[in-house]
Amino acid sequence: MEPFHAGEVAIQRRMGQAHIAERVGRMIRPEIPAVAAGFLAEQRMVVIAAADATGRLWASELVGPPGFVHAVDDRTIAVGARPAAADPLHETLTHQAGIGMIALQPQRRRRMRVNGTSTPEDGGLRIVTDQVYSNCPKYISRRDIESYTPQAAAQAARRSGGLDRDQQAAVAAADTFFVATADADGHVDASHRGGNPGFLQVLSSTRLRWPDYRGNSMFMTLGNIEVNPRCGILIPDWATGAALQLTGTAELVWAPETFATGAQCSLDFTIEEVVERRGGALRWGAAELSPVNP
Repeated sequence: MEPFHAGEVAIQRRMGQAHIAERVGRMIRPEIPAVAAGFLAEQRMVVIAAADATGRLWASELVGPPGFVHAVDDRTIAVGARPAAADPLHETLTHQAGIGMIALQPQRRRRMRVNGTSTPEDGGLRIVTDQVYSNCPKYISRRDIESYTPQAAAQAARRSGGLDRDQQAAVAAADTFFVATADADGHVDASHRGGNPGFLQVLSSTRLRWPDYRGNSMFMTLGNIEVNPRCGILIPDWATGAALQLTGTAELVWAPETFATGAQCSLDFTIEEVVERRGGALRWGAAELSPVNP
């Protein structure tokens, strides 16, 4: 099976990086290497991506003590949590579903990604892997955990069709967000985006823009958007455990006048729905921004 679909290949060629992608893509495998299993078992947080019943894509955060995510065997991962009742992916993940997952370790600027199929199990998830691979530390803000309060009460989510003034300010201040995308066949992926505050621009209450900085040259997120514009965004509030979840559509913008410093292209995101979740169990300290941010 080829590691890349037509959309990814098209972007790799357009960017003149197909030769790099071919080399880097050899690390993608269905099995979980021992080093990846060890990394997963250390994590307190993962971000998952999936589509809801209407096909809209969302990204959601799951947290727990070390070991709440762990490899069961070389093709299976157990996650000891599921999205709460107010989360847009709660209903989706009570059934078998395609899923993308990214495990991010801000303390050490490390991350790995998993794509596969999720099945509910014992209040959590069991993921059978199709793709497992690591990413470089670029653009990850370093943070340390300040507190973990598993008994923190889940607060009701607030839904709207656009960002209010306070939400726009939170978006503009973000140094990190996560993106949910899928290819034309519905295979889902979760990815990380990082930069200096302001790199995620608010163009209006329903429109955002962000730059695509050079990364591993595989262009999985951009390749998915090339063939399927549906997209979801998770913007965490690291200090409080709150988050903004957005769903809508994204498009690649190749006009050089839209490019931020250091960007290869821009992406414009049109919001269809906003879900604001207030409070959470895991809270982090202040960010040490990546030294490679443009």
